[in-house]
Amino acid sequence: MVAGLLFLAFAFFAVGQASATRNGAQGAADSAALAAAQRAREELGPKLLTALKTPGGLDDIFKDETVIAHAHAEAVNFAVKNHSDLVESGWKPHPGRVGQFKFTVGVETRYTVGKSVIPGTEQDHATASATALIELRCAVPPGGGSTGPTPTPTPTEPVTITCDGKNMPVEPLPDLEKIFTVKLVD
Repeated sequence: MVAGLLFLAFAFFAVGQASATRNGAQGAADSAALAAAQRAREELGPKLLTALKTPGGLDDIFKDETVIAHAHAEAVNFAVKNHSDLVESGWKPHPGRVGQFKFTVGVETRYTVGKSVIPGTEQDHATASATALIELRCAVPPGGGSTGPTPTPTPTEPVTITCDGKNMPVEPLPDLEKIFTVKLVD
């Protein structure tokens, strides 16, 4: 009876270890995805003005390979800080609607569940994935960076965007948090 209770206690402990490892992997994935999106936001902010003045500019703003490469490096960095590795097959930068972009990352922990009464757990690493979204918070003025027929503002005209019902000039560039939101999504 005592042996059975001890085994049961150790089995529950093993389940707890597995859960802690899985939670660690999810935290690493979440932080890596958010770090990628935040890095992209930092680099895209200064390019926003040009995008708004260029026909179709917002369509292409998230296609900057340098920004995507830097976002990838930031995701790798944050995965490592959380004792995990970015699984290359889990790295998926992908566009959403105009004015948004998603970064999906997959990670595997560098540590295992550990030794327990359940055989094989000392070899098991946890994996997880997360997706972060960077999205333009504000409405773009008619023709501003769009591919539509409305003329785009000329370089001498001040460019504004509408945020929370108020026109906001983008010169000088306001805080990026006011222009772009970064959040985890399903």
